[in-house]
Parts: sequence; structure tokens; C-alpha cells
Amino acid sequence: MIDYAIKHPDKWGSALFEHVEILVITMVISIIVAVLLTIVILTSDWVSRIFIYVFSILYSIPSLALFTIMIPVTGLGTTTAIIVLILYNQYILLRHFIAGLNHVEQPIIEAATGLGMSRMQILIQIRVPLAIQTLFTGLRLASVSTIGMATIAAFINAGGLGTILYDGLRTMNIDKILWGSILSAGLALATNTLFIQLEKRIYIGAGR
Repeated sequence: MIDYAIKHPDKWGSALFEHVEILVITMVISIIVAVLLTIVILTSDWVSRIFIYVFSILYSIPSLALFTIMIPVTGLGTTTAIIVLILYNQYILLRHFIAGLNHVEQPIIEAATGLGMSRMQILIQIRVPLAIQTLFTGLRLASVSTIGMATIAAFINAGGLGTILYDGLRTMNIDKILWGSILSAGLALATNTLFIQLEKRIYIGAGR
């Protein structure tokens, strides 16, 4: 097992880099889309229910099936994987963003409105800071989910750590199977820890 890591650092290093690249691109676009949708959703309860319903249906579709459905549209490769992962993330992010922002007590919002703050000012200066814990929970779950599903995306030639894992399964190479699994799990744990530390720093910076 150690021999594989020593003899083929280029292979697992390249796969790890591809996986991180998919994760970063997916999360950046997912967050931008989720923020824009959240702003729209907060304007109406029925709009919120429609969006959550649509994305919950998408989320219920098995990832391999959704990857396959998208192939005729966007082809094989990383682009298809990222589009599907962004769609999956919207359900996780929107649920947490909306829950966190709506959990802010109404008297606080009414007081801010009474001070003359606009809806956008209340959202940015009042709701987001008070909902930061729930928002980060959504980000952590979406990131870990992305890492796991990106592994399955190796089936559509998206690259990443799934390539090592499935190549190991195909050839019954235990070293590849173990390294593919260990690196995927390690990346998920590292990403989760990164978001936890970032959340703590924001809390400390806010003096809480």
C-alpha cells in the first residue's frame, strides 16, 4: 500500500488535484446561485415552497442516473459532473439558508425596519450574522456531499479520486481501492474541519 503511494505520486496527486478543483468550482458556483435564489425566495412563501419542492425532486434522483441523463445535453466529462453537483447542492444550501434566515426573531426584524433599514440592509446586517451557524452547516454538508458524489462522477470521465477507486475495483487492486477511499475520506474530513475553523474565526471576530 505504501509502495503505491511512493511509486505513483503523480497518479494520486493528479487525481487529488482534479477532485479539489471540482470541489472548489462546484462550491463557488453553488454558493453564488444559492445566494441569488435565496434573495428571490425570501420575497414570498409560495415561491420558497416551489423552489424547495423542485430541488427536493432533483435531489431524490440517484446521482449516477442524473449524470447519465445530462450526458446527451452536456456530454461526458467534468462539465456535466459540475452541473449535476451544483443542482444537488441547491437543495442542501437553500434549505439551510432559508431556515437560518427565517429563524431570526420577528421583533428584531421589526426593530430594524423601524430604524429605517431596507430589506437588503436587514438581510445583510441583521439576518445573515444571526444565521451564520446554520449557513455554515449548509456549506459543510454541501461540501462533503460534493466530495462523495464527485467520486461517482469518475464513471462519466470527470476525473478525480473516483478514477483511482474504480480502476482499483476493475483490476482488483487493493492498494488503489484503499488509497482512493482514504484520500476521498481524508479530503471530506479536511474540508469539514476547514469550514468549522472558519466558522469559529467568524464567531471570534464578531465577539461572540
